[in-house]
Amino acid sequence: MIDFSLTPQQEEIRAKYRDFAERWIIPNRLKYDRLSEFPWDIVKAAYKEGLMNGPMPKEYGGQGYSLLDGALASEELGAGCVGIGICIDANTLALTPLYLTATEEQKKKFFGELVEKQGVAAYALTEPNAGSDVQGIKSTAIRKGDKYIINGHKRFITNAEVSTFVTVFAITDPEKGSRSLTAFLVPSDSPGVEFKPHLNKMGQKASVQNEIILTDVEVPVENRIGDEGYGFIIAMKTFDRTRTGVAALSVGNARSAYETAKDWAKNRKQFGRPIASNQAIGFMLADMATKIETARLLTWYAAWAYDHDKKKLNKLSAMSKMYASDVGMQVTTDAVQVMGGDGYTWEFQVEKMMRDAKLCQIYEGTNEVQRLVISKGILKE
Repeated sequence: MIDFSLTPQQEEIRAKYRDFAERWIIPNRLKYDRLSEFPWDIVKAAYKEGLMNGPMPKEYGGQGYSLLDGALASEELGAGCVGIGICIDANTLALTPLYLTATEEQKKKFFGELVEKQGVAAYALTEPNAGSDVQGIKSTAIRKGDKYIINGHKRFITNAEVSTFVTVFAITDPEKGSRSLTAFLVPSDSPGVEFKPHLNKMGQKASVQNEIILTDVEVPVENRIGDEGYGFIIAMKTFDRTRTGVAALSVGNARSAYETAKDWAKNRKQFGRPIASNQAIGFMLADMATKIETARLLTWYAAWAYDHDKKKLNKLSAMSKMYASDVGMQVTTDAVQVMGGDGYTWEFQVEKMMRDAKLCQIYEGTNEVQRLVISKGILKE
């Protein structure tokens, strides 16, 4: 029997995050979009109200959510503002390698430090010449006694300049290349860690992304996550778990744009009647609503499959991220079109939702890479 109803606990999670978005995110989203500034007050409020690190275990300061629970939360954050929502959700991305692979001692130390500081972490995989192609990573971590010396250049790293620590991927043996890719926990205040000014972007401006220059950064062996050469597996397993969060953020953003456009079209009159009664507009709204529902169901299914340890997780997580972020771009663009000139102004903020939607098609693997993952998955079946 298939049951699409949510449990009382899940309804409570959704209501809690929606209330938080209405009180904290929506009133401030345009301000942070204009400032291009990290919303520390909102992140601190999320910590205070028990909303941070949702899918992380309670014993490490998280909320103990299933991945489906996390998707419900992320949709509400996305409906408030994707840029602010990713400031919260990117923390989960950075912490997932720690959660999946780290020792108990590492978890206690780094989770404990982050929660005590009410801070955020960053995930540093991408480089100037290694984005979709992880095998192109050139950053090195050479072991010398009980330390690793890390040198490299990371780019497009979310939360970097505001982070407490950075999960850094580097190769430990240049001759082996990506086969020696390894993950490390690097405190952000370590000597030799330099954050370049955050990048100016089209959208999601509340979220900061930086280039990181690593010059002879010393980290103890105890900061290595897993064995040498296990980094590629850690990175892929991390994305299997986190891509549904991007999908859910996209669904929330699309939902917010759709609802704004629908309400506007019901009240905007031309030729003596609301424009929503015109078939051209009504059909656009129908398509928008249908796409949002299908994207949400695929996201829920991918998250549920992970929670229940089903097979083909990478294919489903890639499908959800690809489809939902494409829907997010389509729906927000249509919302601007429905609203015409009003949609193009700051007043109704659907133009911001459209700008924010674009990045969801790019980070955590471009949608072209998602299609590659999916095609490989279906051809192996």
